[in-house]
Amino acid sequence: MTDKLSRRLFLQGSVAASALAASGIITGSAVAAHHQTPAVAYGPKPGVAKLNANENPYGPSPAAMKAIMEASAKGAYYAADPYRVLVDMIAEKNSVSKSQVSLSAGSSGVLSYTAVLASTKGKILGPDLFWDTTAKTPQKIGAEKIKRTAKTKDLGIDLDAMYAAITPDVAMVQITNPNNPTGRLLDPVKLREFCIKASKKALVLVDEAYNEVTDMPEKNSMMGLINEGHNVVVARTFSKLFGLAGMRVGYMIASEENTAEINRYSLGGYSMNQAGLAAAIASYNDEAFLKMSKSKIVEGREMILSAVKANGLIALPSETNFVFVDLGKGNAEIFRQEMAKQNVLIRGIYRDYNNWSRVSTGLIPDVQKYVDAMPMALEKTLAKA
Repeated sequence: MTDKLSRRLFLQGSVAASALAASGIITGSAVAAHHQTPAVAYGPKPGVAKLNANENPYGPSPAAMKAIMEASAKGAYYAADPYRVLVDMIAEKNSVSKSQVSLSAGSSGVLSYTAVLASTKGKILGPDLFWDTTAKTPQKIGAEKIKRTAKTKDLGIDLDAMYAAITPDVAMVQITNPNNPTGRLLDPVKLREFCIKASKKALVLVDEAYNEVTDMPEKNSMMGLINEGHNVVVARTFSKLFGLAGMRVGYMIASEENTAEINRYSLGGYSMNQAGLAAAIASYNDEAFLKMSKSKIVEGREMILSAVKANGLIALPSETNFVFVDLGKGNAEIFRQEMAKQNVLIRGIYRDYNNWSRVSTGLIPDVQKYVDAMPMALEKTLAKA
């Protein structure tokens, strides 16, 4: 009976669609589209180890998945209520007022809004190597290029040099801690001292995308400086430890004045979606999942570091979900290509750091593919040096 009913409804739908097409109300291609859903890859293809974008494949958590399903059923509605709920949760956890919190689609949004605001007042200062994608946003509308401090031998951030580079035309200083792509973590005492001094001259933006992955997140965070009244903005994301990169949820915390000024460039809740917010709300205090997620990141990172050493290479110390590997005489782009031939995706060259290769942690079997592919890829890379 059910099969007959389904067939009858299907035929009725087909006849109706054909009639609409014949009348010119919808086209033949629209009818075809009505019956066909294009194939979409929502993640890596089977057999491919995707270790090139610092994603955490252990999320979303089970609680987040349940929340996503429930929220998606209400996807016809704007996400004003869950936006407010998540703002309340973040404000409470960080002992700030709701008016000090702003959400965006990933932390990319709030980082970009802050950069645009800064560009209306002066230059943006950063180290030679950092995640500068959002800081470059103002350049698309004619602002000056980022002012950078010189390279250091250890690829670290020279805080003294950065402070000396804060000239009157600098409106904002940006620090990524831990840094991307290097994975290096700044000493929290020295960074705190820097932020206090620097914030008297310019706005200080601290991108803490990987803070929760570090050994001591609270100690390493500059969040406390905001309530102390310093001119500091801190950005965080649900893309890393929480495993929600594709759900696009991030936030910033600043003074009420800075938040209001930055939000002039934001779309607020209109940039958010029900499913992403639901996942973030369900994940935010899920300590069991976060502990598991972090343990898998550390396990994968140790596997990578062991492989690096076994192949006669060195890597920078990392407190993130990625490792920056020195290929010696090898070219990072050639190495990327050789790894890709073995279905292992990693990053190529950053700026002019030609011999440095970044690999993310991922599912343990995928990290093992990187470990297994490394000797042959390295041999072929060095042969082309």
